[in-house]
Amino acid sequence: MRAHRHPARSLTLAASAVTLTALVLTGCSAGSPDSGDAAGAEVPFGASTPAASGPLESVTWMLGGEPTTLDADVDATTADDTVLANVCDRLMQVQPDLSLGEGIAESAEWVDDTHVVFTIREGAVFHDGSPVTADDVLWSMQRHAEEGAAESDEYGNVVDMQKTGDNQITVTTSQPDAIFVQAMAGDGGIVWNPRVIEAAGDAFGKPGGASACSGPYEVTSWDAGSQLTITKTDNYWNAERAGLVDEVVFRWADESAIVNSLTTGEAQGAFLENAAGAKAFLDSDAVGVFQGPSTNAWVLETTAKGALTDVRLRQALSLALNREGIAQSAFAGLAEPWKTPVGTGAWGYEQEAFQAAYDALEGAPAEPSADDLAAATALVEEAGAPADPIVVASNGSSAHNVIASALVDAAGKIGLEAEILTVPAVQYGDLYTDEALRNQADLWPDEYYISKNDPIGFYKNGKSDAGVNFVGFSDPEYDTLVAEGYAATDDAERAEIAIELQNTWVENAVWLPVVATPATLVMSSEVTGVPSSAAFIYYPWAADLGSAKG
Repeated sequence: MRAHRHPARSLTLAASAVTLTALVLTGCSAGSPDSGDAAGAEVPFGASTPAASGPLESVTWMLGGEPTTLDADVDATTADDTVLANVCDRLMQVQPDLSLGEGIAESAEWVDDTHVVFTIREGAVFHDGSPVTADDVLWSMQRHAEEGAAESDEYGNVVDMQKTGDNQITVTTSQPDAIFVQAMAGDGGIVWNPRVIEAAGDAFGKPGGASACSGPYEVTSWDAGSQLTITKTDNYWNAERAGLVDEVVFRWADESAIVNSLTTGEAQGAFLENAAGAKAFLDSDAVGVFQGPSTNAWVLETTAKGALTDVRLRQALSLALNREGIAQSAFAGLAEPWKTPVGTGAWGYEQEAFQAAYDALEGAPAEPSADDLAAATALVEEAGAPADPIVVASNGSSAHNVIASALVDAAGKIGLEAEILTVPAVQYGDLYTDEALRNQADLWPDEYYISKNDPIGFYKNGKSDAGVNFVGFSDPEYDTLVAEGYAATDDAERAEIAIELQNTWVENAVWLPVVATPATLVMSSEVTGVPSSAAFIYYPWAADLGSAKG
């Protein structure tokens, strides 16, 4: 998810994930990415903040950037999804502890290996008051699955979708798919109002567009460049989740301005894109810091520009990168040097197996030793240094600049020359979609997450035909393993496959892992209730927000 884009979107997590939070909370220690220990300050770690005690008229919430579109089939940045989570219901619903709950579908049942039946609940209504029907659900799923749609990858194994009853949709897959139902809690499971979208045409998802969803809040104003307001809907179908806050006003700013807004009381909360911003509040009584489970990791994504299509140079840079230095300089110790491109929030099952496999990984040291640098230098000598400098892109933010500078430093230590290309922040996300822009750089840092608590949901990105496999990594055995992973409904078997994919990914440095970042929330002591996990990307968190006082 470029600073937040994640082509594999859908933080829909398997029921087994309910055990993950307990594991993380009991297994915390200083130096763990889940510990919340920074500069000696103990940061609360868990799935949620204390429950709200009373209602509020209005809350101001900060975003790291302005939403780009509210049409998730076009794109979805973190800012987009933070808003959409409260506006759009999905077939299934991720819970604060990253487990999977019901949404517009009151059940999802695999009747055999390749047929899953979604039973659509009765009584749900869109914001315009019209009922949510099985026909609307089918239309939405077909829109998500269209070629070129941002969520189409979630439907890769789907061969047929039909309405098979007044309130039933049956999906047929080409093989068993252990991930598909999870995916329906993410943007690939949003239930749209077809009539609104068809009437809006190209204007849908842009400022001034009508709501096409059924969530507890609806967008009532979007002043481009300024702010966006969501208001509690009058007719939300789930009375228990109707919300305590009448309106949430979203504003956006860079990290320093967000910190200032919280400090002065102009804003009441923010889910931080860079955990380092929380450092200012570690000793504050007025603003609390909370962290929770997430799949987020900062990575250096590689391109087909030229030099890094040679696996030896990717491996060399990974060996030489000082991840511990980055964790301290860019994230104030609120992140952890990390060996893989996905965080522990993806370990929704077989956690002990994933931990053991992680511990055994080599090729991405926290701090490169003399032996690591010697091995990296040997790889460069074997491959031959490229004639032109390796180019690493940055959007100019503090985190991106620190990572890019660390890459330049690592390159210099092993006989490579590297330089930084600054891409304006408003264009940085286009690295995912604009090949000409992307291939001006050999790699670029970004925070990436998946929507599922299953590593298979990430490692599919290494398939030879994957949309984000920009560097062109190709391994037929890897492709076969991804298919086998999706088909493995037994958790132990699927974990074994995921670990093999992980080992291949890290060995080939398809992307260079940098640090793991727990979800980080900063929030005024006057409000409470929202999740402190990464669930805020898809779960209607504003419905839990309220006054900390009765």
